[in-house]
Amino acid sequence: MTETILFDRIAFIGIGLIGSSLARVIRRDGLAGHIVACARSEATLKTVMDLGLADSVTNDPAEAVDGADLVVLGTPIGAYEAIAKAIGPVLKKGAIVTDVGSVKRMAIDAVKPHLPPDVSLVPGHPVAGTENSGPESGFDTLFVNRWVILTPTPDTSADAVEKVAELWRRAGSNIEIMDAGHHDQVLAITSHVPHLIAYTIVGTVTDLEDVLKSEVIKFAASGFRDFTRIAASDPIMWRDIFLSNRDAVLEMLGRLTEDISALQRAIRDGDGAYMEDKFTRTRAIRRGVVDAGQHIPPKPPGTPKP
Repeated sequence: MTETILFDRIAFIGIGLIGSSLARVIRRDGLAGHIVACARSEATLKTVMDLGLADSVTNDPAEAVDGADLVVLGTPIGAYEAIAKAIGPVLKKGAIVTDVGSVKRMAIDAVKPHLPPDVSLVPGHPVAGTENSGPESGFDTLFVNRWVILTPTPDTSADAVEKVAELWRRAGSNIEIMDAGHHDQVLAITSHVPHLIAYTIVGTVTDLEDVLKSEVIKFAASGFRDFTRIAASDPIMWRDIFLSNRDAVLEMLGRLTEDISALQRAIRDGDGAYMEDKFTRTRAIRRGVVDAGQHIPPKPPGTPKP
């Protein structure tokens, strides 16, 4: 694809950090003839228009998708089914529906049954983000050198997959095609369980007595600061992620519990050799992350150094 405009009309259903960042890319590079944004909150819609992220706004999903060539679902996963039921009857022939959610099997199960046979579903997951939310938090370099995982079903149009992939390439992303179930297992350990651990550790601090809590906050080291950043993520979004990917998350939590128990025994028994071996092997994972260029989270331009 070499033409500038990829889609005549793009509809964003929900436009938070991810959606607004993608809208900024589309605006910057002229990738759509018209952008319409849909959100429940009038304040959100006003922000979208004030920022110039869309040509029109509405709080009605069916109105938003009328005539759209591409529909991007950016709401919490728990809202997908209701939205799919609302937009299915009015989607134009040949339209493409995609999403930006972190769980893909549930996305397919919630959306696909409600789409007409002449509409393509191309589930997607941009593996990028910050702890901030809302359209004002987006920035057009969020996806540069980040992975976008697409999980089409076997009957998804190859042309539709390529169109969605090309949009993400224009945003600077790398594309990976993956089975939805495999995606959910991978993300359970790379994203979902780490977030659950962060929420747990920071939640433990909130239950500490006031004097100890204030000292934890005052003397927070880099590890705890990272946990607080992760735990500041959108609570509704993450509630839905854990409920939607419960099987994979519980499986990975089981493995983690076993590993923690082994380290507990090593500490209790003074088994320094076990701990050294374990910690040496885990360093290799960090080196792999650094070598892949995925060790620095994307930040908005002009963000001050911590």
